[in-house]
Formats: sequence, C-alpha cells, structure tokens
Amino acid sequence: MAGIYIHIPFCASKCVYCGFYSVVSTVHREEYLSALTREMELRKDYLKGAEIRTLYFGGGTPTLLTPAELASLLADLHKHFPIVPDAEITLEGNPEQLTADYCRELRALGINRLSIGVQSFHDPVLRFMGRRHTAAEAIEAVHNAAAAGFRNLSIDLIYGVSERNDEQWLSELQQLPELPITHLSAYALTPEENSILYKQIQNQKHAPVDDDLAARQYGLLTAFAREHGLEHYEISNFARTGFHSRHNSAYWDSTPYLGLGAAAHSFNGTSRQWNASNLAQYLRDIHNGVTCHESESLATNDQYNEALLLRLRTRDGLDLQKLENDYGTERCQELLSYFKQEVPSEHYTLTKNRLCLTEAGLWFADGIAGGAFIV
Repeated sequence: MAGIYIHIPFCASKCVYCGFYSVVSTVHREEYLSALTREMELRKDYLKGAEIRTLYFGGGTPTLLTPAELASLLADLHKHFPIVPDAEITLEGNPEQLTADYCRELRALGINRLSIGVQSFHDPVLRFMGRRHTAAEAIEAVHNAAAAGFRNLSIDLIYGVSERNDEQWLSELQQLPELPITHLSAYALTPEENSILYKQIQNQKHAPVDDDLAARQYGLLTAFAREHGLEHYEISNFARTGFHSRHNSAYWDSTPYLGLGAAAHSFNGTSRQWNASNLAQYLRDIHNGVTCHESESLATNDQYNEALLLRLRTRDGLDLQKLENDYGTERCQELLSYFKQEVPSEHYTLTKNRLCLTEAGLWFADGIAGGAFIV
C-alpha cells in the first residue's frame, strides 16, 4: 500500500500565511506538466510496485489546471502506477475556481474528494489573508461540489487570527452544519518563515500571533465539533464517520509515498527524498534525469522519533506492542516512564497496549513528543 502526492505550484496570488512552495505565474505551465509526466517515468519503480490507494493533488492551486490537463496527468499516473479501482483521489481547490461546470468536469474525471480552501466565512479575515474569494463564494463552491456528486467534501479553516474575535469564530463554525461537508481541517495561524505574514511580523507591520487566542479558539473548535458529530481524529482534522482522509492518515502511519513535482517529498520507510523548491531547478533536474534533489537516510533513532511525532498527533495514538517490536522493550519502557513523570495525567490515556493523547493533550502534541525524542 502506498500513496502519491502531486504538487501543482501555480497560484494567482500569494496568501499571507502560506509557507508552501508556489509561484505567481503560469509561464512554465506546459513545461511543468511535461516534466511531471517525465518524472513519473523516472520514478515509477520508487514504490516497488506497491498498490496506490491514494492520489493527492496539492499546491499551489491545482484548480488552476483545466480538466483536460488534469485528465492527462491522471492518464499518465494510471499508465505508470498500479492504482486500485477505489483509490481516494483528492484535489485541493480554491472557491473562485469551483464553478458548477468545473465541479461536474472534475467528478467526471474520477476525482472523488475535494479539499476546498475556504479558510474563513468572514470577509474581513479573507481580505487580510489575501484570499481571492468572498464568504458567499465559498459557500456557493461547496454547494456546487455537492451538486456535482462529490460526497467526500472537506474544507479548510484557519483560527487564531487577530482580525477575528471569539464570537466571530463561533459564528463561522455555526456555518458548518448547514453545509454538505464530511470533513474539516482547521489550523492555527502560523507565520511560516518564508511567508508574507512572517515578514510583516519581522518588520513590525503586523502584531505577533497571539498564542492565547489560538488556544482559546482551538477549544471552541473542538467543543463545537464534538457537539455536532465530527470526530476529532488528528490535531487539525475532524470528520464524519467513514470520511477520514485516507491520504493524510497514511502519512501519520508512515506508509510509503511518492511526491511528484517541485518541492515534493517522498518516503520509502527508511529514507526521504525531496525535489528542488525552485521551479527552474526542478525543470532542469528532470530534464537531466535527476530523480531527486536531495535525500537523507533515517537512522533507527530518527525513525523512532518520527513514529512518536506522527502517531501522537492522532487520537488512535501509539500501539505500544508495535513500538516494542520495532524498537525494543527498553525504549518502550523509557517512553512510559517519561509520560508518567513528565506529562500531566489529563493529557494522555494508557489502556492495555495503546498510549493516546487526550483532546486537551493534542494541543501540546509536538512538545510532548519532542520531550521523548532520542537524540
């Protein structure tokens, strides 16, 4: 079992919070799509014939591609990889591109999951973020997708934004039960180092992110989700029964995946590879037959640390028997000792062979996992 991620780096504009690699230009669009096809040929053996159960088109803005361009990429993927008939095929999209006609064409291509970058239902917040849609357009896009036959529908929201108070955040959450969505991803506003927001904060043009505001709004979010039947299955992800993101869940389970495109990362279980985070360099690499820009092998300690970091993000937590089988009894006992001595009891549960963070503990997941890392 494995997954494939395809990075589409083109954007119509830059959002202030975004730290993902993207370019505000489509000058090299045709050349880039050709390079993606060539990279598929070069890397078709990376996953050693494993069945592909998830495809994920991320960005950037994949919905800047035409249905014909997406159809060509899907045909090439099916040509080079053993994609299972019921594969989850996700496309990230911006509301302004998700017209009724476009949604119908996407569904006809076999794309069966949309992840819509709503980010907010409050127009002043959308303007601050640099989004190109309005709240009304976001709602319309979700309904367009549902009308086109999408039953697996996710939206993204961002909380901890100083331009929105707690009452306004609750008002936004109250939109959710009215929408035909099955999944929600919600993230705290974070000034990624290469984002516009980071530079604004450094230049004192925007106030630093308010961690107390983010924590408070996270609490409002988790309570609202619990009351409305959305399972909180990972720090930032909530879903109706049966609608967990299979692609992202595979990341947290350390399932191998292949990343195609500029800045895309790949993982085969023991090493990571990544492509250049530069469009011109990526195009040169693929033209020269270079299958990855950089790579690193993961030592046993690295693999253990990653297992902690990824699994403790989820409500399923760590399977201690598997951890012991993979890394030894001593290391497993050291982890349990760390939790009992250093982690507040209200932040985790230990039942039989499973160690899980509570809903309150998930907010501190990275710090808790980091405290248990092996150096």
